[in-house]
Amino acid sequence: MALMNLKCFQAYTSRVHACRQLLTGGRVVSHFGSEKGLLGLYGSPALQIACSVPGAQSTVCRNYHVELGNPPSSIMGMVNLHGEASDQFKSNGKRTEKQELLKELNNCHSYKEIFKFVTSLESLTDTTVAAVFQRLCDVEVEDGRVKHAQELAEDKIFQSLCFQLEQESPNLSDFGLVNSLSALIKLRVDPWSTLVIRLISESQKRLKKGQLTIKDLCDLAEGLFDLEGPDCAVLEQIMDEVQSANLKDWKPDEMAMVYRILQLGVGKTGKYQGLLNKMNNLTVSQVFEFSPKLTSAVLNALVVLDQTQAIPLVIKLCKYSIRHIPRFTDDEIIHVLEAFIHFGHNDPFFTEALEKHIAKYAFTLQPEVVSKVMQYCSRKHILSKTIFNAVAESFIYKADSFTSVQIAEQIIPFGKLNYLPPCAPSLFQKLERVLSARFAEFQPHVLLNLLHSFTLVERYPLNFLAKVFRPYFLQQLQVERPGLTRSVLSQLTQLFLTVTVECPSYEGPKLLPKYRVKSFLTPDHSLESSVDIHFYNQVKAGLIDLLGARKYFASHVLTPYYYTIDLEIKLDEEGFVLPANQYDEVSQRIALCIDDQKRFCINNLNLLGKEAIKRRHLKLVGYEVVQIPFFEFELLDSQTNIVEYLHKKIFPNSYRLSW
Repeated sequence: MALMNLKCFQAYTSRVHACRQLLTGGRVVSHFGSEKGLLGLYGSPALQIACSVPGAQSTVCRNYHVELGNPPSSIMGMVNLHGEASDQFKSNGKRTEKQELLKELNNCHSYKEIFKFVTSLESLTDTTVAAVFQRLCDVEVEDGRVKHAQELAEDKIFQSLCFQLEQESPNLSDFGLVNSLSALIKLRVDPWSTLVIRLISESQKRLKKGQLTIKDLCDLAEGLFDLEGPDCAVLEQIMDEVQSANLKDWKPDEMAMVYRILQLGVGKTGKYQGLLNKMNNLTVSQVFEFSPKLTSAVLNALVVLDQTQAIPLVIKLCKYSIRHIPRFTDDEIIHVLEAFIHFGHNDPFFTEALEKHIAKYAFTLQPEVVSKVMQYCSRKHILSKTIFNAVAESFIYKADSFTSVQIAEQIIPFGKLNYLPPCAPSLFQKLERVLSARFAEFQPHVLLNLLHSFTLVERYPLNFLAKVFRPYFLQQLQVERPGLTRSVLSQLTQLFLTVTVECPSYEGPKLLPKYRVKSFLTPDHSLESSVDIHFYNQVKAGLIDLLGARKYFASHVLTPYYYTIDLEIKLDEEGFVLPANQYDEVSQRIALCIDDQKRFCINNLNLLGKEAIKRRHLKLVGYEVVQIPFFEFELLDSQTNIVEYLHKKIFPNSYRLSW
């Protein structure tokens, strides 16, 4: 392990330029490359940092090799470098010292603070230098760009650290070598610079010797993937080493790191599915050792890699994630929720723990977390009044700082699950003010979904609906993906039906007939649920016994109002049942809604928003709506009881002989 004496920094920096000329035959090679379209920063010494997005530096698959020259003895004589055992911090005292150093480093939140901390140290090991570079990545790299590229490139301490790494790459520990390289790649150092080439060349040598640990292999793979993408030849060598290792010896953090590199793109094509299958089977027995960070990381990898065959592992990770909810960071809990959503898993104990967390921290959580929680509830049809009430209250106070997408993600579930919180008046007043002030910020499809959700819970934003039916907005919907799909047209049609039958005072623009659908029953069942066949057959058999023949009721009837009725019964003026094919003398129509579990929220008997609005509209256009819910019907244990139940439901005031 290399020991770097910081008192010599200024001497190194003053001679970097001259040393580079000797190493490269008089040609200056900068650490930070000058590619077309990248920010070049020139000075003495010549340094550049590329303010680029990941992958923009190099797309060529290379094999790195460089002949190292002999640096001037006058330079090296001033540097106190010597090899040390890689377990320098094995003793408790050294381990504590290292932990304290890293703790202080993590308290630095700018590159200036980091370098000020570095100058306060008399000496530091190469592992500490690697930690310094990693911390620079944490504070300086954002969305693949270096925030203070020029200032960082011109900093003398940064220059000196880079120069020492370049000269002493053979003396670095495996950890210091690999982690420094990974960090420098993230900092967008020129991939063709002597510094990066030497570090990669030295890493390759150690890779061929088979001396790198799983952790070192993963760090190296992540850096090279960031540099060259999945086609890098060295990645193949790294994965060969990983696959040749004994998986049973891997620790939980090593297992998580391998998942991570496969998630980045190395394993997306299914090339290493055999390795993944072994990992999935072994990880099940390690889950109880996972920290919140590892639990979240592995779940995220399983989602990205779409490991649908690893359901036992997913279920166990989800189960153990319950205990970690209070300790998850915002990003970690988002990954956990994404896994629940992606794999369709649901756990009432997880929901209960989530309720406690949201109720306590709703006002302090990042908007992305709250949005993902609401998405989880919406997708799984979980109506948690605790969560919804807390989200509604925090929304009233924080909505002005939310993006338009976050606003929609947090509000649409209220309509979808047909729930109005106690603070509903204040909530919708806030929404109206936000929409009025920021209407142009909402993308057309986002706005349509938001307004449609309002109507599901009997809130009618007429001023905004008038804008929706105008040709300009419809053209915007058509241009923006997914365009005017059947589901989108169904939403528009239902909005138009809503203002027609529920808001007779509306006098705004009408939806042109060419934008209206003939039926709300679409393949994705976004506005209407199909009937459960088994439940339907049971009800049908009971109706035949009740009415005496199959001809006295119709199935799957499409109404003029776009809704499809599960079963329809027609009555004349005196209340007698008419044949289903008779259209004259019809005085009353009864719509039977055969409501199975999927038409209700999963954790209570609250009808979904799309089912509630359907029944509301059918009543307004003249139907008598009779609900036959599963939780009543499943209690009937004989055909006699079924017939009696249907009689009381459909004809509560009539004797059977009346028809």
